[in-house]
Amino acid sequence: MQIVAVDIGGTHARFAIATFGDDGAITLNEPVTLRTSDHASLKTAWEAFERQHGTALPREAAIAIAGPVTGDTVRMTNNSWVLHTGALDEQLGIDRVTVMNDFAAVAHAVAAADIDQFLHICGPEGPLPATGTISVMGPGTGLGVAWFNRSGGKTLVQATEGGHVDFAPVDAVDDAILATARDVHRRVSTERINSGPGIVPIYQALAKIEGRTPEFEQDRDIWTVALEGSDSLAVAAMDRFCMNLGSVAGDYALAHGSSALVLAGGLGYRLRDHLPKSGFAERFRFKGRYEGLMAGIPVKLITHPQPGLFGAAAAFLTENF
Repeated sequence: MQIVAVDIGGTHARFAIATFGDDGAITLNEPVTLRTSDHASLKTAWEAFERQHGTALPREAAIAIAGPVTGDTVRMTNNSWVLHTGALDEQLGIDRVTVMNDFAAVAHAVAAADIDQFLHICGPEGPLPATGTISVMGPGTGLGVAWFNRSGGKTLVQATEGGHVDFAPVDAVDDAILATARDVHRRVSTERINSGPGIVPIYQALAKIEGRTPEFEQDRDIWTVALEGSDSLAVAAMDRFCMNLGSVAGDYALAHGSSALVLAGGLGYRLRDHLPKSGFAERFRFKGRYEGLMAGIPVKLITHPQPGLFGAAAAFLTENF
C-alpha cells in the first residue's frame, strides 16, 4: 500500500510517496521539496508534485503541518496558505487523509524508528524504553516539543507548544542572555534562546561580557563560524547554546515524567558531534534533589533524514490500521 506523505513548514513543503510493507515497515521514495512561496496553496503544490511524480498519486495521504492543528482551519504562520483540515480529502481529490502537527509527526517517527537510527547523547546506553513516556524536542527555526507514551502495545502521541514556556536562567551568564533578549522581546520564551536564531542573543551577551564588538549579526553566520571552529566567540556561544538546550531538555523530561528524551530537528543533527562532549549532559542533570533521577534518563538524537515525512506516514498507519 502507498500513500502521499507531506510535511508543510513555513518555507518549504516536502512530499514523498510512502510504502507500507506487509510487516508494517515504512519506506519513503526520494522526497521532493517545494518552496511554499512559489505556490498559492497546498492544492497547487500538490499538483506540482504530481507533475514531477509523472503518474497519478495515491488516493490517501498523511499531512504534517507546522503550527497548532486545532479546529477546521489552519492559517500558516510563515506563509499565506490557509488549510481547511476537515475538507482536505475533498480539496485534494483523495479518499482518506490523516492531519497532524509537524512535531507530532516527529514524535511518531521516534516511536517507529529502528534502533540504528538513534545516536546516543548521554545517560544510560541501550535502546529506548519499550514502555512509558518519551519526550521529543527539536531546535530549528523554533523549538518543537512533543511526547509519546507506550503502554499495552499502543502508542499515544501528544503535540505541545512547549517551546513557548518562559526561558529560565540558571547562572549569571544566562541572566545576561535574558537581558539581551529582552531588549528585543517583551517576553522571552525558551524558544527565543533554544532555537537556531537564539544563538544571536547568546553571542551578543558573551561579546558584551568581554567588552567586544560582535563581528556577526545573523544567526546563520554565527552558526557557520561556530561549527567551523573559526571564531572563538561563536564557539563559546555554541557551547552555551548546548548547555541551555540541556537545561530545557531536563525541564521537559521532569514535566513529562519521561523515561527518555530524544532530540530531533536539523540543528540538533548539525550538533550531533558537539552535543556529547558539551555541557549538555551536566545541565540536563542539574536539577537539584533530582540529579540522581536525571542521570538515569537516556538522551538520544534521531538521525532519520526525513523524520517529518516518515512520522506522518507512521501516524497514518497508527490511526488507520
